[in-house]
Amino acid sequence: MASPAAIQRSQLSPSSSPLQRLSTFKNPAASTTTTGTSTSAASPLDSFANDPILSPFLSPSFSTTSFSSAALSSGSPASTAERLHSAIRLLESQIRTEVLSRHPELLNQLSSLKHAEHALSTVRSAVASLQSSVLRVRSELSDPHKSIQTKTLQLSNLHSTTELLQHTIRALRLSKKLRDLASASETEPEKLDLAKAAQLHCEILSMCHEYDLVGIEIVDEELKLVREIGERLRAEAMKVLENGMEGLNQAEVGTGLQVFYNLGELKVTVEQLVNKYKGIGVKSIGAALDMKAISMGGGGGGFGPGGIRGSGTPQIGGGAKARDGLWQRVGSCMDQLHSIMVAVWHLERVLSKKRDPFTHALLLEEVIKEGDNMLTERVWEALVKSFASQMKSVFTASSFVKEIFTTGYPKLFSIIENLLDRISRDTDVKGVSPAISLEGKEQMVAAIEIFQTAFLTLCLSRLSDLVNTIFPVSSRGSVPSKDQISKIISRIQEEIEAVQVDGRLTLLVLREIGKVLLLLAERAEYQISAGHEARQISGAATPAQLRNFVLSQHLQEIHTRISSIVMKLPSIAAEVLSPSLGVIYGVARDAVTPLFKAMIDRLESCILQIHDQNFGVLGMDAAMDNNASPYMEELQKCVLHFRTEFLSRLLPSSANARIETICTQLVRNMAARVLILFVRHASLVRPLSESGKLRMARDMAELELTVGQSLFPVEQLGAPYRALRAFRPLIFLETSQLASSPLLQDLPLNVILHHLYSRGPDELLSPMQRNKLTPLQYSLWLDSQGEDQIWKGVKATLDDYAVKVRSRGDKEFSPVYPLMIQLGSSFLENAQGSRRA
Repeated sequence: MASPAAIQRSQLSPSSSPLQRLSTFKNPAASTTTTGTSTSAASPLDSFANDPILSPFLSPSFSTTSFSSAALSSGSPASTAERLHSAIRLLESQIRTEVLSRHPELLNQLSSLKHAEHALSTVRSAVASLQSSVLRVRSELSDPHKSIQTKTLQLSNLHSTTELLQHTIRALRLSKKLRDLASASETEPEKLDLAKAAQLHCEILSMCHEYDLVGIEIVDEELKLVREIGERLRAEAMKVLENGMEGLNQAEVGTGLQVFYNLGELKVTVEQLVNKYKGIGVKSIGAALDMKAISMGGGGGGFGPGGIRGSGTPQIGGGAKARDGLWQRVGSCMDQLHSIMVAVWHLERVLSKKRDPFTHALLLEEVIKEGDNMLTERVWEALVKSFASQMKSVFTASSFVKEIFTTGYPKLFSIIENLLDRISRDTDVKGVSPAISLEGKEQMVAAIEIFQTAFLTLCLSRLSDLVNTIFPVSSRGSVPSKDQISKIISRIQEEIEAVQVDGRLTLLVLREIGKVLLLLAERAEYQISAGHEARQISGAATPAQLRNFVLSQHLQEIHTRISSIVMKLPSIAAEVLSPSLGVIYGVARDAVTPLFKAMIDRLESCILQIHDQNFGVLGMDAAMDNNASPYMEELQKCVLHFRTEFLSRLLPSSANARIETICTQLVRNMAARVLILFVRHASLVRPLSESGKLRMARDMAELELTVGQSLFPVEQLGAPYRALRAFRPLIFLETSQLASSPLLQDLPLNVILHHLYSRGPDELLSPMQRNKLTPLQYSLWLDSQGEDQIWKGVKATLDDYAVKVRSRGDKEFSPVYPLMIQLGSSFLENAQGSRRA
């Protein structure tokens, strides 16, 4: 008998051998008993599993062919066959034992099968009885069901017919109302309520479509009339709408829009209108720039005089007419564009205000969805695109139109600007966006930018050619005449006046004028002489100097007159031309500055001779001598010569004496410099006796007279003149009177301190003596230093003097010592106070 483990293994095997099927009929009790009695016996299947020959039979993938081939190739097939027979016998014995041990259980299973077969036969008879009952019930219910189904269909058809008749009757009633409205309007058209008729028309068509009334003869006949009335309504509504847009009548536009809204065609109609106006505008732009039409309209045909050539250039004799015709057409086109934009804006305005009286829906929301462009934006974008394309086309294809629009760009720009201003002005209503935005205006201006560039280039070319004619590069030394300079100024003024109506264009032209002024300054600078010949002052004016004088005066004339023109323009215009005018002024100044610098150096050399004079001589002869000092006589001769040979050619005439010029400024500066240098070097004179003071006073009087008569009115020189007038009485004051004298207010501190050295002892050295500098070197040092640094130099000499006095054991200082200390300390206190303030 097989062990439970062997039986379980046989159950797990996927094969369906008789051995494996045995285990399915055991009951738990018998199995337990069998297991208890056979646990000690060895299972044949366990021995099979450990046997290398029999173990393959337990594998789910056992193959008889593979096993036979392996047995035959092993070399002992007979032994293998014997082993297999033994195994078969063992299995048969095991099966027999198992059957015998489970005999009662098998009998029980057989009895259960008989009971199941009897129960199955009972069920079969019951099912047959049920089927017959169902058939009987079906036969009894089929006729009533068919009757109910038929009557239900009839009821449904009756309801559908009733509803169809009701809708048909309503549609016919609405159609009659619509026909009555239409017939009444034939005698009195003004009484036709378009909005109500449109509402009826839309409702009739909606009912026919919703309830499928099409196909009913009477309805079809009425629909023909309804559609005819609908076409009439559309025509009347479109007429009202267009008249309202042209006349800017909000009531008419609102009526037309309400009609199309009631018809359910508002969005389509508005889009058609917008496209229509787009087409009109584009066509108008094309017609305005059609050179063939212009020529034929103005010259009587396209092939005779005044006709047009293939290149877009009029024949001989037709240029003026073609030009006038072009401007006339452009003006008409701008009027057309203005009307279009205002009309579309008016339409958009009414759409944004009007609501349906029943649904309260805003009409604009029915036409334009969120994120879409407004109607005016769509139309303006199309017009600008077409205009820009046409402008680009005529620029490249027609030399005649290019020339007219380039030379007449200010007029073209004025026309465009006028169009934009008119549209903005006519659509400027509170609470409503204007027809054109700032960006839209810029787009229109940009459309003619190609002609703007050409115009500015032409402007620059005209002025540059004029400058090149007056100042040829190949000819150095030729000086332009006054007429040529006036011609340049007049041409510049004409260019400014041509564009003065528009600030933006004026600035653009001013930038080109600035380039021309820089070119003019460059050419003039090339003509200016800067060598020794231009700086000589001892002889008569040389040709090089005379050329420099003329060039400087010409440049001053240009600077003055252009500046006066710019002063009449907005301040930003002056900012644009200011750098170029500054260069012009600088070149004009540079042309004569070396001459004045040389003269100042010459006059300073004359003044420096004051240190060669002996102002310390005592005696009545020196005091009674009324003649000027030799250095002053030389200075007077130099000034007189400079006045005669140079200033007479540079300074303005007596009639224009009040005009401030470069030379006037240079002469003033030179006169002030002469006075400053004289007072400085006069304060350095040491020793200075009483007779020397008288002699110096005479020299100062002579200097004042010479400067005032030959250079510049001394009264207008300010501080330098006040210093000269204060220094003359100062030198005659006693030292004790100096500290309280009001004359000190008009004199620089360094002049007072330097003069006090002449009143002190010899051992009190001045900074010039202490540092062993020449008067010229010390004067240059004074020019480069402020009063605080000069005081430091003076203070050093005072400290040296104090050390010398103390080293001798003296207790008293010269009266000038405490006075100089007092003046210097007071200066420091004032300087520190001004810094804190």
